Amino acid sequence: MKNKFLDAMNFRHACKMFDETKKISEEDLNYILEVGRKSPSSFGMEPWKFLVIQNQELKEKIRPFCWNQPQITDCSDLVIILARIEDVKPSSGTPAKRFARREMPQDKLDFYLDIYSKHLADTLSTDEKIYCWTARQCYIAAANMMTGAAFIGIDSCPIEGFEKENLEKALNLDTKKYQIAVLISFGYRLNEQSKQLRLSKEEVVEIIK
Repeated sequence: MKNKFLDAMNFRHACKMFDETKKISEEDLNYILEVGRKSPSSFGMEPWKFLVIQNQELKEKIRPFCWNQPQITDCSDLVIILARIEDVKPSSGTPAKRFARREMPQDKLDFYLDIYSKHLADTLSTDEKIYCWTARQCYIAAANMMTGAAFIGIDSCPIEGFEKENLEKALNLDTKKYQIAVLISFGYRLNEQSKQLRLSKEEVVEIIK
């Protein structure tokens, strides 16, 4: 299993050109999304939403706001990961619902909510700070989705090159509730993968005993 996982990591690359004639099956797409849904998050808040764009006209519409990158329109499925803003605020009631999923007495629930509110007091003080916190967690889900896709032979490309405000307007997002963290194109490569280049283990790993 270790080798199979490393095979997936070797297979994965930022695919810049997708084969437009090949589409991801519903079963495989659901698998990728489920991998994202199962990802870990701080306090178990799951502060993301996966917006799956399959409509070609909409892809064409938003491509100019994504630095006109061809993988926006050439891919089979474009997943836009939205960072939740309102839902992580204690006042929304959502954190209480998240904690209450595990059965516990009210005093224990109140205890966890108090820790959550106090620990994240500064983080939750503005929407801008909330976005910074939740967007970082969205990247955990994004990485898992791309690796999960590679494990079943599906290519991907993470995309940070986009005009956030213009893209959010084009998608009619209520930015008080959701803001765009990252985009991922999924599909099948048109060309062979270029050589994977990485720093050596010695350059990136330091073990302190």
